[in-house]
Formats: sequence, structure tokens, C-alpha cells
Amino acid sequence: MGGKLLEVHNVYKVFPGVTALADVDFALERGEIHGLMGENGAGKSTLIKVITGVYQKDAGTIVLDGQEIHPTSPLHAEALGISTVYQEVNLLTNLSVAENLAIGRQPTGTVGIDWKTMNRRAVGILEKFDIDIDVTELLGNYSIAIQQMVAIARALELESKLLILDEPTSSLNADEVEKLFKQMRRLKEQGHSIIFVTHFLDQVFEITDRITVLRNGKYVGEYATPSMTKLDLVSKLMGKSLDDLKNFDSISNHVEIGDDANLIDVKGMEKTNYMNPFDLKVSKGDIVGLAGLLGSGRTEITNLLFGTQKPEGGELHIKGKRVNINSPRKAIAHHLALSPEDRKQEGIISGLSVRENIVLAQQVKNGWLHNINVRKQTELAEKYIGMLSIKTSGVNQPIETLSGGNQQKVILARWLATNPELLIVDEPTRGIDVGAKMEIQRLLVELSKQGMGIVFVSSEIEEVVRCSNRVYILQNRNIVGELRGEEISEQEIMVRIAAKEDRKA
Repeated sequence: MGGKLLEVHNVYKVFPGVTALADVDFALERGEIHGLMGENGAGKSTLIKVITGVYQKDAGTIVLDGQEIHPTSPLHAEALGISTVYQEVNLLTNLSVAENLAIGRQPTGTVGIDWKTMNRRAVGILEKFDIDIDVTELLGNYSIAIQQMVAIARALELESKLLILDEPTSSLNADEVEKLFKQMRRLKEQGHSIIFVTHFLDQVFEITDRITVLRNGKYVGEYATPSMTKLDLVSKLMGKSLDDLKNFDSISNHVEIGDDANLIDVKGMEKTNYMNPFDLKVSKGDIVGLAGLLGSGRTEITNLLFGTQKPEGGELHIKGKRVNINSPRKAIAHHLALSPEDRKQEGIISGLSVRENIVLAQQVKNGWLHNINVRKQTELAEKYIGMLSIKTSGVNQPIETLSGGNQQKVILARWLATNPELLIVDEPTRGIDVGAKMEIQRLLVELSKQGMGIVFVSSEIEEVVRCSNRVYILQNRNIVGELRGEEISEQEIMVRIAAKEDRKA
């Protein structure tokens, strides 16, 4: 045993207008579990898809077991000895559990598939994970967690040279994670090599031998796990050295701790395998930052507050009155607004004009029986185009032809048009230029001066420091701390993010 099983050298992958990977290196030893980490846009998924043939690299080499390979598809990669389990389960939910475990290698008898043998083998495979379910039942009838475990079990049974687990624990509870880790350790003892893509700090320190960090499509470094601390890793992920951190002038130093009655007061809100119970308060004029690494629970909180995910427990009080928000429509009715993280998929509506995108939420609030006529739509759109300095040729310009920063402003305009009392913004400045970023930050501060409560999510901690008067620290789907006023600094946020999680994840 020993020696390198996989070597990736100087790999580039370019999409139109975007360099997803630039001169990336990666090496996997035989018989090791290697963590691959990075924030959103770091290039983790792109690298995995290049290795497994989903994408074709534009430059560089991939060497597996001493031989240069050029995988052209996931099936080709599997034939080469590379098995992958993705975060999104890619099995067939309209087939039974046993059929999914046996895809491509069904046992046959004299008259076709030997169903009895196939089912018996499936039971034996799942026993290794202490999963006792009816393998003849359709996979789609089981929870996402069970589906994920079945996908992992199938990949493990292929006995590939290399197993890639891409965010496999995102839908698993603590007991299921431990069962997975048990099987990963068993495979390691047998000489198998595993790439473990994750955003959970505790898990990567528990299970991996080495860690490779990517940031903005570039290789940051490779580190022996025992030689690192969590704070070291957080610094690498965020591109911030504690020694280099400098406080800069805040543009929100006008904001004081809200002494008005709480605008919203959340107590014990939760959803199983999505977000652990949390408390959160926002007063009028507050800009409340949510700080944490990818997967820490930032976006999960925004979705639960706005009803895009239905809470399974806890209470939400708005201005002292308990309410039940289980849909975006109800959130809008209670004067909440959400600018989502994914501008392209969940924000702008391609094919519609700037005007149509701006009036969309207000039309939903009014109800489709009370249509906003074109004249009023135009007046509303022009008002916010002027207010937010949106660079457009006119209200009828197609939204997709605007720059990213102006698209983001249109999304904010859409929600401001509903006159919200609480504005939730998830990564509002991601992927836009510095000038537009500063404009949006200043807009949020101005809105808070006018009494609007704001929940602000950003993966850039300097933004959180710059804009927030209170910051909740998140880790492993828990709120683990709160900073106020002068306590808020980049260094303190990083230290809190990296601190040992005492509560059960």
C-alpha cells in the first residue's frame, strides 16, 4: 500500500466568461480519506466533475493508478474505477431499493432476473449500515436520508479504486453520519481511497487524513489534518490570516442596538435534518448579520423565516403577535421580503422585462384578481430604477441583458416595492463589481435608518462587520454565539466560527 492513486496536475476548466478552475493540483494517496473543502464558487464540484467525466478539462493532466486518464462520462469514469455519490441522489426513485442496488449487475436465472437473490443481496448490503427496510419497496417512498444511504451503499459495493463522496452527509442525522464514517474507515483499512467533499468542520477533522483547500477556482494548499486547527482551516477557506485582519471604517456606525419592541422574535424554530432549533431577534433599524461557513445554516434560516421551507417546531412572533408562516405568500402578507442567494435560479425571471421583474412581488401581494396595469407598473419600476440607480435603457429592457449588479438591484427593487418591514438579503453582493457592492451596502444602511429591519447574509466577513450592528455566529446548523456593537470584528467572527461546537449537531 502507499503511493499516489490519483494525481491532478495544472487543471484548467473555463466556461463562457468564467474560469472555474485555474492551474489546480490535487493528489490522493492510496488508503487515505482526503477532504476537499472550499466555500461557494471555490471549484470543488467542478474539479469532481472533471475527474468523473461530467466536464472535459481544458488543460492539465489526470493520472489514476499510474496511467493518464481522459474520462468522457461518469459511466466511463466508473469503468476506470471511480465511483461517485453526489449530494443530489441520482438513483431511480421509481424502482425498488433492491433494483437500485443492483443496477447494471442484476443476478439472472433461467427466465430473467433472479429477484429472490437480488433482494437477499440488497438486505445484506444494507445490514452493513444497520439499515432495516423493505428492499422491495420503491426507493422514492423512503426519506431523502435513506435514499442517500442507499446511494452510498451502492457505490461502496462497486469496490472501486476511488470513491468520491460529494457532500454525502448533508441530509444525514448524527447516527447516520456515524454509520457512514464506520464504513469509510472499513474501506480505508482495506486499502481504498476516498475523496470526501464537505463543508462541516467537525466532520472533516474527525474522518480525514489530509485536506485540500480550493478558493475562487484556485489551489490554496494541501494540509495534514492533525497539523491543522479549525481556526487555521477557517483562515484558509476565507482567505484571511488573523495577523493580516484589519478593521476598516464601518458605513453603519449609526446603528445602535434596537431598543424598540422586537420586530421579529424567533424561539426554537427548527426543521429535522435542515436546521437545529434556533432563537433570533430583529428590531426596527437593526441590521442583523448571519456569519458562518457554507452549510452552517445561514440560508436555512432565511428560508425558514420566509416560509420557503416549513418549520417543524418553534414559534415566530411579529411585533409581539405569534404568527405561522409556512409559505412565501404568508410571509409577504406579514410584510417580510427575501432576496434569495441564487440570483439566476431563484431571483430574476429571464424572458421578462425589468418592469415585469420589479412588479412581480407586489402583484403577488395584491392577488392576481387585482392586476396592476401597465401604467402603474411603469411608474413603480421607474421609481425604483431611480432610487437604486439601476443602469438600464428603460423599463422594458430584458432583465437578462443587465449586468449582475444591476440584476441584483432589480431583485431588491422588487421586494422594496412591497414596503416590507423586514428585508432578508442572502448574499446580495456576490458576483458583482466593487462599485455596485458598495451601493447595495449603503442602500441597506439607509433602509435601516428609516426603521426597516434587515437580516443580512454574506460569506464575506468584512461585509458582515461593515454593515451589521448585531451578528449571529452559525456552525453545523446551530447558532453558537452572538456579537453586538463593538464586539463585532473579523477576527472575533473567525474565532467563533472555528470554536468547538458543544451542542449536538
